[in-house]
Amino acid sequence: MKPSRFLLTGATGFLGQALLQAMLESLPHVTITVLVRARGAQSGRDRVQRLLGKPVFAAWTDRVGIAAVREALSRRVEVLEGDMVDLPPLIEHYDVVIHSASSVSFDAPIDEAFRTNVGGVERLYDALQESKQDPHVIHVSTAYVRGISKGVSQEQRLNHDVDRRAELRSSQLARERVEAESRDPESLRRFIRTARTQSARIGPKAVAASAEAARQSYVSDRLVEFGRMRAESLGWTDIYTLTKAMAERVGEEEWAEKGHRVSFVRPSIIESALRLPAPGWIDGFKVADPLIMAYANGKLSEFPGHADSVLDIIPVDQVVNVILALATLGADDRAEGGTQDGSSSSEESGAAYYHVVSGTSNPLPFHQMVRTVREYFLDRPIPDREGAPTHVPEWRFPNSDLVDGKIRLKELGTRAGRRIIDRLPSSRRTRALASRLARVDSGLKSLHKFADLYRQYTTTEMIFDDTATRRLQSRLPADYPSDRGFDVTEIDWQRYFKDTHLPAITALTRSYTRSRAQPETDHRVPEPIRSAPDALAVFDLDGTVISANIVGQYVSVVRATTPVYRWPAAMAEIAGIVPGLLRAESRDRSELIRMVNRRYRGFRLDELRKVIADGLGQRIRDSIRPQAKELIESHRAAGHRTVLLTGALDVLVEPLADLFDEVVATRMDVTDDGVLSGFLATPPLVDEARANWLQKYSEGIGADLSTSTGYGDSLADAAWLELVGYPVAVTPDLGLYGLALKKRWKVLEW
Repeated sequence: MKPSRFLLTGATGFLGQALLQAMLESLPHVTITVLVRARGAQSGRDRVQRLLGKPVFAAWTDRVGIAAVREALSRRVEVLEGDMVDLPPLIEHYDVVIHSASSVSFDAPIDEAFRTNVGGVERLYDALQESKQDPHVIHVSTAYVRGISKGVSQEQRLNHDVDRRAELRSSQLARERVEAESRDPESLRRFIRTARTQSARIGPKAVAASAEAARQSYVSDRLVEFGRMRAESLGWTDIYTLTKAMAERVGEEEWAEKGHRVSFVRPSIIESALRLPAPGWIDGFKVADPLIMAYANGKLSEFPGHADSVLDIIPVDQVVNVILALATLGADDRAEGGTQDGSSSSEESGAAYYHVVSGTSNPLPFHQMVRTVREYFLDRPIPDREGAPTHVPEWRFPNSDLVDGKIRLKELGTRAGRRIIDRLPSSRRTRALASRLARVDSGLKSLHKFADLYRQYTTTEMIFDDTATRRLQSRLPADYPSDRGFDVTEIDWQRYFKDTHLPAITALTRSYTRSRAQPETDHRVPEPIRSAPDALAVFDLDGTVISANIVGQYVSVVRATTPVYRWPAAMAEIAGIVPGLLRAESRDRSELIRMVNRRYRGFRLDELRKVIADGLGQRIRDSIRPQAKELIESHRAAGHRTVLLTGALDVLVEPLADLFDEVVATRMDVTDDGVLSGFLATPPLVDEARANWLQKYSEGIGADLSTSTGYGDSLADAAWLELVGYPVAVTPDLGLYGLALKKRWKVLEW
């Protein structure tokens, strides 16, 4: 009797999508229950329906039509809403359970990896036992589950005595321990100190948010390190392979040893499809792909690895086909496979093991893969940021110590360069240098990460035996579909990479590379502005609308109100306070505004207005940048309400008032006889205070910030620029420039 009802976990993952599509197309008699977690407003059923729009169904849809695919999905697919850790009771009877859900990250935090890959598997087998049924479980593991080893890895039970329950408990306690560490006063003081250097100019809330983000990052990084070191101490490559080994032990002890059938399918590095659902089909970058694309983009000039090690790659449809064969033919060859460690027969335990690999029957040496990749990208180079072809170097396969040493030297050089740049005034040149150093730093981080995560896979001396899998291939009936076989000797690796895999992963990055080829900034002409009557156009003044800042404005007032013979002394006095002003600017813009405006103490308000009327006002008007004036006029023509927000004195921006619908400037305290006291009438409207004002103002007049545009030049403007739908950095300082690049905000160079 053919199996008629399957349970599939991990249906939305890469392998799971391919499995679901293959079962729907190849096994028309089977009803499939998929375990899917609701996400936000989307139910599990909604998420499964969305799979129809994914490329995995495209080729099948082209062959049979969308109506047939929808009908198959609605008639034969049932949804069990939940996840592995919180699996609901299994009410239906299942003939086959395919478990492919797992955390596949090599550097997941230890508690998350154990909770999903071990705790979730425990819950699956518990639920199966509670339901008192006896399905054949096909448990997807990994060929690298044996850990750090050399020589032949056999298709058999792992020989280790690690207490999986103790490791699971310890992993969950690790988060409590690290969370407590992160909250001790010394750690918090360090997070706050770092946050102040990065975010003080944005405001106190930003400092607190940055400090908390630093704490959370510390917790995550620390738990990743816990996982990495615990795996290495037990003899595994990383937390992924360790937890998959523990998950196998769960299946053996909680299912196979209790008289049930379980087949452990151990694929190597799963990559794009060879044939089905379509040649080259892939859903996002997989294990080898970040390494390949970093090389293609010129970020990896060297990488640790043994040229003659075998890079064991397997196309996803080969894995799917092995699982389908096991699901339909069963695993009755368990005894033939030599699947136990000698202590008991496989019939007694009910466990079978299948390596879905290429390294034994059709090995791919690392140097051959690298040569093939290099030839491909020499013929089809990826454009760099300027649109020029990226040169791909020839790897020399250096040892790990040499690569690590070079990375450290480059990191030291980049760090020193960034410290120097951070101390220079912002200019087009320094912004370009900062951007270049940021790219170099990003490349070094990628190289460091790849070196740490992948070196075990590129230096491995382990070969995976695939005797049981080849025996399963030999059992396929004569009428078995030819495209559902899994003979890896049929794969031509050079053709697979050049004609199938590399075009597929290059296509994933095509839109990104197109955007990279465009200039980072627009130097003159802004994009056309759309009409939106409920939108605001919010402008900072200093460095945005005009090139001068409040210090320059004060100098202009001094020159306009001081006799010529006293100018040198006045300028010398101003020069003496510049270092203090710069320190204030780096700490808190409110402090800068107070320091500058305190210099107006003793000025008469009517005298200032007279100076402005006598010519200073026109000079202020003439200092407006032409691009800014054009933008202001364009926003007004589009029906936007224009708003000027500035820390400058209100009396000094009166000449600009007709350009804006709303002007908010600094007001000084004025004595009864019209003299400026040197104190502000209200706290300065800067950084987060400006953001709070803008929120209240927009609510009061019914404006829509999501359709509004903001223009600022300083990191202090970041708090309110975050609020608008279209933030623009105008000739920004280095802090805002870096943030704009990170958040992909528009940058204008004037």
